[in-house]
Amino acid sequence: MDSTVTIVGNLTRDPELRFTAGGKGVASFGVAVGRRFQQNGEWQEKTSFFNVTAWDTLGENIAASLTKGTRVVVTGRLEQREYETKEGEKRNVVEIVADEVGPSLRWARAEVERISRDGGGNSGGGNSGGGGASSSGTRAPDPVYGDEEPF
Repeated sequence: MDSTVTIVGNLTRDPELRFTAGGKGVASFGVAVGRRFQQNGEWQEKTSFFNVTAWDTLGENIAASLTKGTRVVVTGRLEQREYETKEGEKRNVVEIVADEVGPSLRWARAEVERISRDGGGNSGGGNSGGGGASSSGTRAPDPVYGDEEPF
């Protein structure tokens, strides 16, 4: 059973993109989530900080698109991980492994640029210039949307 969470907050640092030995991208970043509430007639503010990890294309797109301070919506699952410090102490950390990340459009605007599924980086639209053979009509159906485009 997955522990699915959704948070809305601001990036506390620029996403850091690294690659595994197998070439898989992984971005890590922090998100601060502020909460304001009344207690005994007085307004209180509390901020929680979360570490987020995003794999593959999602991580690469985050690193290319988002910067410190950007307000984001993150949906993912909670994962607990154990590590050892340089001093040999064992530590446990709970972090969010992202399934979806996007900018919050409550107080900002964003321009969406579709990228090709083959990883070529072109956003489609016909005249991509590169002189290669067209792949339209040859890709396998998406497992979620089938032959439909998601938007």
